[in-house]
Amino acid sequence: METGIQRLFLSALVLPLALLTSAEHVSAQTESGDQNPGLDRVISPDTKRREIRQAEVDTEDFEIGIFYGVMNVEDFGTNGVGGLRLAYHITEDFFMEANYGITTTRETSFEKLSGSTVILTDDQRDLSYYNLSLGYNLFPGEIFISDKYAFNSNFYIIAGAGNTNFADEEHFTYNLGIGFRLYATDWIAIHLDVRDHVFEHDLLGEDQVINNLEAHAGITFFF
Repeated sequence: METGIQRLFLSALVLPLALLTSAEHVSAQTESGDQNPGLDRVISPDTKRREIRQAEVDTEDFEIGIFYGVMNVEDFGTNGVGGLRLAYHITEDFFMEANYGITTTRETSFEKLSGSTVILTDDQRDLSYYNLSLGYNLFPGEIFISDKYAFNSNFYIIAGAGNTNFADEEHFTYNLGIGFRLYATDWIAIHLDVRDHVFEHDLLGEDQVINNLEAHAGITFFF
């Protein structure tokens, strides 16, 4: 009986001493920072951030420029054509465009074969036109020249109506076509266009609807 009481008394003395020693050991580790060395390590990923340059496209809505190319006037040959272009961008997708162009036609095959028959005088061979059209940017995108250079671009369709002055007569004219616009800088664009100008005349003795295909390149400036 006495032995059991002694053991119980010794346990009551030893247990608090053990707990105190353990607490002091934990406190020493906390002060030295050795309790969890892994928490002090910060992982820094060795990655290089890519520099992103936003496209510098002018926010102005008006566009003005010149163009030059070739125009085939049905029955009157293919000749050089030049003109002016003025556009207003209504939204990112739609734009209005006004054009003025001029060319000089050649003799018809009939005139060349007959030798003496003249259908038009020299002044009457000048053809000029003006029109107003609505365009739609069909495929906006980018053209990559190299790893360092990328240019914004647009494929578009366009259609409209206007007037053609030919052989001292005015002809109501429809036009439709496709085009490609490349933004060389934030305020300069390069154009490649193909248009068809459709009107009716009776210069060869009977009414006929003719298609006059035009292909040209141009440069425009935003303002």
